[in-house]
Amino acid sequence: MRKKLEGNGLWESSRMMLPEHKVAINEQEKALRQRQRIELDEQEWENVARSVTDSLQQRQPVTLRLFHPFEELTVIGIVDRIDQLKGRFMVDGEWFAIKDIEGAVTDQ
Repeated sequence: MRKKLEGNGLWESSRMMLPEHKVAINEQEKALRQRQRIELDEQEWENVARSVTDSLQQRQPVTLRLFHPFEELTVIGIVDRIDQLKGRFMVDGEWFAIKDIEGAVTDQ
């Protein structure tokens, strides 16, 4: 005699999913897609500092890659201000954290 819950029984053919399970699955998939913060070495930080300073002083556009947990974030523009006390910089009227910079390219 075969039990109902074994083999191709009731549970294997069930397509029902509880809302709590769906939320848990979505959160797990989101966590798997999450990016890790890149640690810059001293030479890379010097390149970033030079690019940001040149943009501020010479009004040159700069392209900055910033950390974001779920997407690649790029800021392109001219640095308007640097607030070292609060660890941030301004591009086109919007503030960004200096610690989030992952790389910089000075646009010529």
